[in-house]
Amino acid sequence: MKQVKTNLIIIIFLLIATLYSNAQDPNRFKNDVDELADKEYNFNNNQKLVVFAGSSSIRMWKDVQSYFPAYNVINNGFGGSQFSDLLYFYDEVILKQKPEILFIYEGDNDINDKKKPGKILKEAKQLTLKIKKDLPETQIIFISPKPSIARVHLKNEYIKFNKKLNKYCKKQDNIGFADVWYPMLDSHGNVYKDVFLEDGLHMNKKGYDIWAKVIDDYLD
Repeated sequence: MKQVKTNLIIIIFLLIATLYSNAQDPNRFKNDVDELADKEYNFNNNQKLVVFAGSSSIRMWKDVQSYFPAYNVINNGFGGSQFSDLLYFYDEVILKQKPEILFIYEGDNDINDKKKPGKILKEAKQLTLKIKKDLPETQIIFISPKPSIARVHLKNEYIKFNKKLNKYCKKQDNIGFADVWYPMLDSHGNVYKDVFLEDGLHMNKKGYDIWAKVIDDYLD
């Protein structure tokens, strides 16, 4: 009996250890976020401030300002992030800038990390509530997680989450859903292969050109 109890304690300890080892520590992005928060800008006071926040698909859009010259644009993307990370660094990445228009791109890495669409949506809602409370005049636009060559095996999970997020956005005031999923697919429903870098995940200029056309509708 004593041996059984000992074995049970060992099993519980191993389960807890595994849980903590798999948990994502948001402080892994601290240096990147500190750099974003400390960056200074020389903006036109007569133009609206637009902030793009989210994961590497935002971070790697280096020339995003050139796509929207009529606005002051801040790129606050930090690679590999998930909704939980954006919640953790909310003050530095969103609140500090007080954007008039905010584009959020998260969910891509969440899905790849095997999070369920319902759980991801729950974190998206938590983030929305914080923004609405602190920045009630800010227009929020969620950019749908994109399709990609590297993550085509997760296609169904992406579609499920995008449907849930779109449905949620439609029920909210001053919140939009920028669907980049379908514009990145050909007539057969396959993702365009020439819009990605060699890794099959991150986009080249052709990919960002597609995004810009979708996003333009929300700025106009």
